[in-house]
Amino acid sequence: MKTVKDLLFGVQIESVQGSTEVMVDALAFDSRKVTAQTLFVAIKGEAFDGHDFIDQAIANGASVIVCETKPQTVLEGVVWIVVKNTRKALAIVASHFFDNPSKKIKLVGVTGTNGKTSVTTLLYTLFLHLGYPVGLLSTIAVKYNGLSFSATHTTPDPIQINARLAEMVQNGVEYCFMEVSSHGIAQERTEGLVFAGGVFTNLTHDHLDYHGSFAAYRDVKKQFFDHLPATAFALTNIDDKNGDYMLQNCQAQKRSYALKNYGDYTAKILEKNFEGMLLSMANQEVWTALVGSFNASNLLAVYGVAQQLGVDKQTALTALSVLKNVDGRFETILTPNKAIVIVDYAHTPDALKNVLQTIADIRTRNEVLTTVVGCGGNRDVEKRPLMAQAAVQMSDQVILTSDNPRNEDPEKILDEMEAGISPDQSRKTLRITDRKFAIKAACTRLNPADILLIAGKGHEKFQEVKGIKTPFDDIALVKEFCKTLA
Repeated sequence: MKTVKDLLFGVQIESVQGSTEVMVDALAFDSRKVTAQTLFVAIKGEAFDGHDFIDQAIANGASVIVCETKPQTVLEGVVWIVVKNTRKALAIVASHFFDNPSKKIKLVGVTGTNGKTSVTTLLYTLFLHLGYPVGLLSTIAVKYNGLSFSATHTTPDPIQINARLAEMVQNGVEYCFMEVSSHGIAQERTEGLVFAGGVFTNLTHDHLDYHGSFAAYRDVKKQFFDHLPATAFALTNIDDKNGDYMLQNCQAQKRSYALKNYGDYTAKILEKNFEGMLLSMANQEVWTALVGSFNASNLLAVYGVAQQLGVDKQTALTALSVLKNVDGRFETILTPNKAIVIVDYAHTPDALKNVLQTIADIRTRNEVLTTVVGCGGNRDVEKRPLMAQAAVQMSDQVILTSDNPRNEDPEKILDEMEAGISPDQSRKTLRITDRKFAIKAACTRLNPADILLIAGKGHEKFQEVKGIKTPFDDIALVKEFCKTLA
């Protein structure tokens, strides 16, 4: 339990009504989760405004209300705190409530359009392999001390973040690698956290439905680096034109990595096939089971972080060779008739191009390359024609299908994807709205040595249609549909 006074340290307060010596037993921003002695924070969300549920929160036992606008009539016996920004207040209060766990652990945040999950997961795996007590906060899972929990958001809410970090601290975890999304930054979810380092992977077209413009999206990412302390490190990919921009006004120790330019950490791809790559890194040859220049860049980021955190160079390079693909990231399946199926989470135009370019660099062109791809509903509309365009330009055959339609009409999404395809390109394009049937059609057409890319969902084990999530696994379907191929 903490006093209101202790929890509010550092919060920009506009007015207080009631005693700040009151004890708080729990935090909530969802009135349905309020119990006795809860501090309730009213958040203005995209769909709902928490201020509309203050009465319900009080009825459920809230003793402290943190809000931006106080109701005209306030109940006696409740402490009312008016603040300038409740999102920021929630993050700061959550840090204090859990005894500021980010100060007791070396927390490294990874941000960028593509590569966040791969870099954080690879770092977690590398440090685990080296015997360090380590934790992970990623899109796929939360992990520490042999435990694994499914993740619901790329960057969880501040209460979840701090609760998980506190659990890690209690279990002796010393390092934690965390995905930091643009939504998480914009919604102040990382406020109050103390990072030992930050990594920038790249910036491409995504989430413009939320941020409004590419410049706004870029500047949100930059905020993360602007807030890093001088004691931290900032490691950026300077192959990306926004890499240097992220470091402007950054107080942290600046470091860089690159495949194409000069950086503090560099590498060169010497050989590559569908089984892996041979890299030259830090003047040594390193074999990795990962494939593609984007993965070489991810491995450089991993190596750079390891170096910044004090891992010996030779130890880090040796450990890189044991790392495996992250689930749903260029995950390769060899069918009984020796065709190759690749399942990848690529759901942005740039990510799809990277995967297709990796395939193009390895394939012989004596085989047929088919791409199955869709676009998510209720997300960035502008990227839909670009996704289809990338697929048809770099594949022999394309099947357009559903991804997670969410609350949109899947046919409308496919119409918008097809807008990026010319009449000539439409000849090699097939439209199958049902994703299961699309994957089945692609699998049954595979001849020996052919290549099939199934893009968009990767590791996901569900499909969301009309607000309902039902079990759906691209990889399981591939194995089912391809098992009879001969």
